Amino acid sequence: MQPFLDFLAHSLFHFSVWQIVLITLVATHITIAGTTLYLHRSQTHRGVDFHPVIAHFFRFWLWLTSGMKTREWVAVHRKHHAKCEREGDPHSPAVYGVMRVFLRGADLYRVEASLASTLERYGRGTPDDWLERNVYTPRSTWGILLMLAVDLLAFGALGLTVWAIQMAWIPFWAAGVVNGLGHFVGYRNFSSPDASTNLFPFGLVIGGEELHNNHHAHATSAKFSSKWYEFDMGWLYIRVLQLLGLAKVRRIAPKRVLRARSQSAEPADLSTLEAVLTHRYEVMRRFGALLKQTALRELRDRKPVEKRSMLRWRRSVLRKFLLRQDVLLNEAQRSELRSALHGMDQLQHLVGMRQALARVWESSSESSEQLLLQLRAWIAQASVSGISGLSRFARELVRYA
Repeated sequence: MQPFLDFLAHSLFHFSVWQIVLITLVATHITIAGTTLYLHRSQTHRGVDFHPVIAHFFRFWLWLTSGMKTREWVAVHRKHHAKCEREGDPHSPAVYGVMRVFLRGADLYRVEASLASTLERYGRGTPDDWLERNVYTPRSTWGILLMLAVDLLAFGALGLTVWAIQMAWIPFWAAGVVNGLGHFVGYRNFSSPDASTNLFPFGLVIGGEELHNNHHAHATSAKFSSKWYEFDMGWLYIRVLQLLGLAKVRRIAPKRVLRARSQSAEPADLSTLEAVLTHRYEVMRRFGALLKQTALRELRDRKPVEKRSMLRWRRSVLRKFLLRQDVLLNEAQRSELRSALHGMDQLQHLVGMRQALARVWESSSESSEQLLLQLRAWIAQASVSGISGLSRFARELVRYA
């Protein structure tokens, strides 16, 4: 025992504590970069391709610092998008509760990754070379044990702490923070049919994964930032690698293009339909702003004729459920929302119009011409509704190109 303790008391390098802290932060950030760039943006969503040298470096580094297997990670995340916020989602706070996902997200991940059906259906197209079949997948524990040995040799006894932080980094930030808090708190640029949020406009600590709502709105985009004030560290790395000829961007989220206002009197055409479908989550966010304005106005108008307790109840229900899309509400919540909307005629009408607009892009089996007829009918109905905000919204929708 004493020789082992003597070994831990020494290290190959005589780093100070602050140097060890810096090295640990750099190492864990490389792990974050490997996760967001390689596993997430490249392997799962095919938004970017990396030079084989870069791709294999990330595979090797993730094997060392996390033991994650590419096929498992890809399969679990693809299923999350396919089943988001519904039964079958591997780690949704709507299904399991936010605290369970935040504190035990890694456990949920391991359970799903062990299912052969998940790997078979969602894990296709990942690396299947000799190294993957013989080293990275069957001997994933070898990498983390090798990392432990390197940390002990480099830092002595403190190496055990460094190693523990490395092992906990991805389970905490990715499985806990992004999958848990990223579907619970934050702001939303897009009204995607899920509860995803942007945790913070500056994607520094988690390599851009903080911009989770942006990602859910445009899942295959290699770039996660959307607004001018948002910063995606992962996109910066991709751009640098692209300039060096080591990355090829395949997809980024399209920018909204509007026709001149003088053309808004023209009927919607197929290019309008295509633009509306492409930017449907932004369209729904803008409609949500109209809902909020109308709700505030109608609540104010009811003050003279309604008890204060009833107004408080209406305000509470509307705050919780009005901006959530119908697919995210259970039957009890829908019933409560219907009760809160009773007597608020304009708001009721707008909620119905929002559901009708969503059905335009939910009709996946219909032809473009049929969808265009539905969109034109919706715009015509909105234009003659007598609700000024809805009429303006319809005129703006025609400008999408």
